[in-house]
Amino acid sequence: MFLRSDHTYLRALEPTDLEFLYSLENDISVWQVGNTLMPYSKFVLEQYLENATQDIYTIKQLRLVICNHTHTAVGAIDLFDFDPLHRRAGIGIVVAADHRGNGHAAEALQLLLGYCKSTLQLHQVYCSVTATNMASINLFKKAGFQEVGVRQQWLRTSEGWDDVIEYQLLF
Repeated sequence: MFLRSDHTYLRALEPTDLEFLYSLENDISVWQVGNTLMPYSKFVLEQYLENATQDIYTIKQLRLVICNHTHTAVGAIDLFDFDPLHRRAGIGIVVAADHRGNGHAAEALQLLLGYCKSTLQLHQVYCSVTATNMASINLFKKAGFQEVGVRQQWLRTSEGWDDVIEYQLLF
């Protein structure tokens, strides 16, 4: 397995990931960071899994499952808006609530960044993080991402409006 660290590895989606994706995508605590407004059905996720094997150059995105050393799926990390001409992509990451704080997000991010730089030969990656999501802000800053702007009052939440901070990492 080429995307592996001491405690974490990344792998392609498998049909057996349906239940895991179903629970991850329907976790309402992370809906606002992904602009999700309604639950995903198992049927929609099955269709997604059927198409997940397509090449990143074709579908312009890549989702990998984050697994721990016991081969348990603990989260997902995505490349989206893949632009081979300008050699950039967006990054998104989510770790299931019961697996947070174990370093899997940081290790998964480092693995994906290595893949972006070496294999995809990207020039840059970027992400958007809500200003109240300190765990993600710290994650991306520790990985070397630089703040490049703030979208003020970008997301409406039950508590009011949330700013979104834009981060970028140049290789």
